[in-house]
Amino acid sequence: MPQKVAFVGLGVMGGGMAANLARKGFDLAVFSRTATKAAPVTALGARLAGSAAEAAHGRDVVVLCLPATEDVAAVLFGDGGVAAALSPGSTVIDTSTIDPVASRDFAQKLAADGIAMLDCPVSGGQKGAADGTLSCMVGGPADVLDQVRPCLAAIATTIVHIGDNGAGQVAKACNQICVAANMLGASEAVALALSMGVDPGRVREALRGGAANSTVLERHAARLIARDFTPGFRARLMEKDLRIAVAAMTRTGVYAPVSAGIHQLLKALVQTGRADLDWGAVGALIQELSGIRQVQP
Repeated sequence: MPQKVAFVGLGVMGGGMAANLARKGFDLAVFSRTATKAAPVTALGARLAGSAAEAAHGRDVVVLCLPATEDVAAVLFGDGGVAAALSPGSTVIDTSTIDPVASRDFAQKLAADGIAMLDCPVSGGQKGAADGTLSCMVGGPADVLDQVRPCLAAIATTIVHIGDNGAGQVAKACNQICVAANMLGASEAVALALSMGVDPGRVREALRGGAANSTVLERHAARLIARDFTPGFRARLMEKDLRIAVAAMTRTGVYAPVSAGIHQLLKALVQTGRADLDWGAVGALIQELSGIRQVQP
């Protein structure tokens, strides 16, 4: 019998994931603080609940996709939280990107009530969420992952069990470090081309054929050159992700000059009024700091 699933959080990523669960025929209840975001999913047969707890009641699996650690804590354990509505034997899958230490604490607290938890942050962006081609980095018991794998297979083509609870969040921090470092490299390359009077589009075309090619060069650099900062992944969320990564490295004594510097640039991007632009707008900030004057985003 298909698992009964609840999905809480229908933003840019969550909406796409929930829609794919509905398309795969799961018995799906959804909740979003902005009810209008549920319309595309309810059109596919999902039921809109009046609260997170109502969505979770009687469900085998609850999937969360929320902005930050404090949001996950509130939805799980706050007034009318999900944890109180779940029965022993159910599972929480948290696809949010949050602090790995907090994620481990949440899992332990739920386990005391017989509820399993997987931290399962994802990579692949808005397109991957819409297409069901995300990559899932999973922390938690392997047997629990086996039980809920059909749910994850509806949203992802790559599902990797990283280790115990919290390990998925560590992997996501590593992912964001690599992606952000690539983006800053591409941003500086575009700025150099512009400063020397060379067409950055032609430079990108050449780089795509060699060792410098990457997903960032394919997607984000093209948008930077076109100065298209329509949000796919908002700057404030990438700043939050790098803040989590830098905090983890600080706690563990990892020398992190690249990540710390990128975080400061993302923080500046947010604090200059561009928190809700796509995070690739950091490339525009690099150009401004370089004295390159173009139309501002």
